Amino acid sequence: MKITIFGRPGSGKTYFAYQLSKKLNLPLYHLDKYFFVANWVERDYQEFLDIQQKLVNQEDWIIDGNSLQSLEVRYSRAQVCIYFNYPRYICLWRILKRRFFKDPNINDQPEGSKRIVRWKLIKYMWTFEYRLNNRLTKQLIELKSKYPAVKFYEINNDKQRQKLFNQMLIDIQESEKI
Repeated sequence: MKITIFGRPGSGKTYFAYQLSKKLNLPLYHLDKYFFVANWVERDYQEFLDIQQKLVNQEDWIIDGNSLQSLEVRYSRAQVCIYFNYPRYICLWRILKRRFFKDPNINDQPEGSKRIVRWKLIKYMWTFEYRLNNRLTKQLIELKSKYPAVKFYEINNDKQRQKLFNQMLIDIQESEKI
C-alpha cells in the first residue's frame, strides 16, 4: 500500500499518518526529515528530490508532508492521496499545542532540530489557502486526471478523518481476506 498525505500545517496529518502506519504496519516517512537538515536549514533541493524518489520506489509506504512542488512524485506512485484541509484557526491552535504536548513517539523532524514554533511556519500555515489554493486546485485537477486510479480524499474535520481512518482499516482487512 502506498499512501501520500499532505495539507495545511497543524491539520493533524502527521498524527494521522503515524496512527495509520501503526495499524497497517506500513513504513512512515515524514518529508520534513528529508527537506531540512539540522536547525531547520533547507537541504539542497535536488538531493531532496533524489531522496523522495528512493522513498516512492519502495513497495509500501506512507509519506507525510507538503512539498507541493514535488507532489506529483508522490501522487504518481500512490494508491491513496489524502489532503488535510482544516480551518486555519484549528491548525494554529494545534501548532501551538504541539510545541508543548507532542507525542514523543512521532519522530518527524530532522536530526539536530528542536521543536520550536517558528514564525515562518505560522505564516505558511495562515496563508496556505491564499498562496496555494488556485495553484493547488489546478495541480490537483491535473493530477486526478493524469492518475485516475489514485483514490483522493479531502479531509476538513476530525469526524471525516476518523471516518476515513476506520474505512481504510476495514478496506485493508477485506482485501486480506481475498
